[in-house]
Amino acid sequence: MQPHNVTASGGAAVSPGASLAAKDASAKGSGGAGSGSATRSGTTQAAGSETINCDLCIIGAGSGGLSVAAAAAAFGQSVVLIEKHKMGGDCLNYGCVPSKAMIAAGKRAHAMRTSAAFGIAPVEPVIDPKGVHDHVHQVIAAIAPNDSVERFTGLGVRVITAAGRFIDKRTVVAGEHQITARRFVIATGSSPVVPPIPGLDSVPYFTNETIFDNASKIDHLIIVGGGPIGMELAQAHRRLGARVTVVEGLKALGKDDPEMTAIVLRQLRTEGIEIREGAKVERVDGGLGAVKVTVATADGTEIVEGTHVLIAAGRKPNMSDLGLDAAGIKFDKRGITVGPTLVTSNASVFAIGDVTGGLQFTHVANYHAGIVIRRALFKLPAKADTSVVPWVTYTEPELANVGLSEDAARAKHGKINVLRWPYHENDRAQAERTTEGHVKVVTDPKGRILGCSIVGEHAGELIQIWSLAISQKMKIKAMTEWISPYPTLGEVNKRAAYKFFATAASNPLVRKAISFLKKFG
Repeated sequence: MQPHNVTASGGAAVSPGASLAAKDASAKGSGGAGSGSATRSGTTQAAGSETINCDLCIIGAGSGGLSVAAAAAAFGQSVVLIEKHKMGGDCLNYGCVPSKAMIAAGKRAHAMRTSAAFGIAPVEPVIDPKGVHDHVHQVIAAIAPNDSVERFTGLGVRVITAAGRFIDKRTVVAGEHQITARRFVIATGSSPVVPPIPGLDSVPYFTNETIFDNASKIDHLIIVGGGPIGMELAQAHRRLGARVTVVEGLKALGKDDPEMTAIVLRQLRTEGIEIREGAKVERVDGGLGAVKVTVATADGTEIVEGTHVLIAAGRKPNMSDLGLDAAGIKFDKRGITVGPTLVTSNASVFAIGDVTGGLQFTHVANYHAGIVIRRALFKLPAKADTSVVPWVTYTEPELANVGLSEDAARAKHGKINVLRWPYHENDRAQAERTTEGHVKVVTDPKGRILGCSIVGEHAGELIQIWSLAISQKMKIKAMTEWISPYPTLGEVNKRAAYKFFATAASNPLVRKAISFLKKFG
């Protein structure tokens, strides 16, 4: 399938965030039809329309909305779930799931090319673009039943396939249905931003909503945007045989610690990806298979020629056509306004996930879902805390973070400790030849863990123990008191923690204490 122009859609979509059954969400939302517990919901039928009264009405069936719906139904609440497009939202259909499936395919191809160090003759793999496409969509299909209309109908959720919008502070209209509820949840997610680049509207291009439908060979992919989405897809496509050029107006992976991103960018360049930073796109020309991107750099104007263009220039919240003004819900261009409670300016309405304009991750929407359930069902004083949210860029090496960066910690706390441990000092990393990278932990002088960044193999897995430590307000000593099986990559975390106490062995007071204790046998 060839690329085509995509207009970002708003309204009742879905939200990035995911539970076991649901992944992050996009501009589009989910489809399907179903009937729920009509008697419990207080359904009445009028001529040509249906009025439903329920405990909880959710707009958007991405992971955040699905998580709220499943939990509320499990506790016996009457739930209406409104979705106008695909169940599972952006993560399942256009984001997390397909991108990680494509990354996995690229990783297999890269392993075939780089096997010589293991005593295995390297080969140049034969890439079947349709086969890769089929793999991606088979993975989506395998997960889709968990997020389906049928499953949620079976859980007792009334699923309505239509766009939802408020007509007043307590009423939502969706197709032929009018829904009133005790509480509402807006989980409509976000859409790809398509910048107003001159000429772009007349040139075929991909976004993350269309790139995974492609089943043809890409010779030279030009990616506009050097954030996590752009860099992940750059490496995947390069490993699958395409030439790739990334054009970034500022710094690639610019929101992460530059010490850590330098390692990732070095690897991407080593694999043959051209990354142009400080390059502002001025216009796009050409047609299918022959695209010219004009960029302005410090050295002047240049033209990058390729066969295909992917726009990965960020995301925007899906708020249009929701009737937010009618509902008395405040918002701005960044998203719906909420505080840590996730309650909007309408006390009956929560907003979660990407549509709130905060961290745009699948797991954040799912985390928000838990806050809503605790507040709406159990009246608990739950609040969202962004300081405990981890995030991962799934390049190879991976880049994972949680808590404060070194610069942010120093700005907030002044004096800090920075603890590092390299992968090359880990025996498992040596055995698997994955020695690039290190752990970087930031603490205050008393050992309170403020943040952690990891760049290297399985960084997304290794960051989780630091996520736990920060969420539980642990000190660095706790990270030295568990037993790590040998040989595992997880040992790098423990070794980094021990660095906090590294000076103890040479401390004169400690040495005197040991000498004194020797007198007792």
